[in-house]
Amino acid sequence: MRCDHLVGLVLALLASGLGYGQAAQAPVPSVAPQAIVGPDDPVITINGFCPDPAVQGNVCKTVVTRAQFEKLTEALQPDMPLPLRLRVANAYARNMRMSAAAEDRGLDKTPAFEEEMRYARMQLLSQDLDRALKTEANNVSDGDLAEYYKKNEASFELATMSRIFVPHSKQLAPGTNDEGQKKAAADAMTKVAANLRARAVNGEDPDKLQIEAYSTAGIEHTTADTKLEKVRRATLPPQHESAMDLKPGEVSEVFSDPAGAHFIYKMIRKETLTLEEAKMEIRTAISTQRYRDSTKAFQGDLVFSDAYFNPPGQSPTPPQRNPKERRKKPPAEQ
Repeated sequence: MRCDHLVGLVLALLASGLGYGQAAQAPVPSVAPQAIVGPDDPVITINGFCPDPAVQGNVCKTVVTRAQFEKLTEALQPDMPLPLRLRVANAYARNMRMSAAAEDRGLDKTPAFEEEMRYARMQLLSQDLDRALKTEANNVSDGDLAEYYKKNEASFELATMSRIFVPHSKQLAPGTNDEGQKKAAADAMTKVAANLRARAVNGEDPDKLQIEAYSTAGIEHTTADTKLEKVRRATLPPQHESAMDLKPGEVSEVFSDPAGAHFIYKMIRKETLTLEEAKMEIRTAISTQRYRDSTKAFQGDLVFSDAYFNPPGQSPTPPQRNPKERRKKPPAEQ
């Protein structure tokens, strides 16, 4: 289960010193709390602490019920797991005491506290908006799923095919630097690739052709397995995707990559995932894209002053920049 950024923020604000209370933590309950604890039952008891400073002695204690505590945890993260609840409980108890002591000192009346609260409010609202946008993005209907499947049906094809790899050149003697020899070795394998492709079209076994490709290149291989299972368009290099358009028994053109190696595909069989089989994948794709689209309005166009963040003679870690962000140059550079 995810650990929401909001929880991390509140733990930072609510419990910046979680480490102080780690040793005193109780063991994690093995039974779900709702099974044995009622809404009005206490889940946190802070002995020796009272909101009313007039109350002292053994009767002084603060009790937090399950309903009160879960109001907090549900706001931070719905269905919060028990280990995280325990961390929040430790933080909550410790900081109730510390915040009361801070108020006694008047620290809540300082300009610094006012600025901290302003920034914390911004962060919390941003996290709440982010969570709302994700919830909205995850609201994918059956109609949305069907429409996406229809538009992208080719991307759900599964192919079983053979792929023959032809090295870019023949092996040369160690230390050979003659460019003419290198070009001749590469040209030779280009011709080999064309020959192997023609023989694959005529029905020769791709595994045997693969062994021959290695042997011609000077690479020892006595066995080869060229079969690829459950190939999807997205798993192939972009320049090889047209191999997915082959019909069973057909052989592709020779694909050559920038490094000079060659590839030949032969389609064995092809099938397409049904809408039902692809539903989970489609739902994830739609919700991810919707979330990205909904957050675009909050990214870039920013201007950072280099005169401030990167003054001459200093090497601070620069702030992370979005590709769309612009750099504001100091007057001397303009």
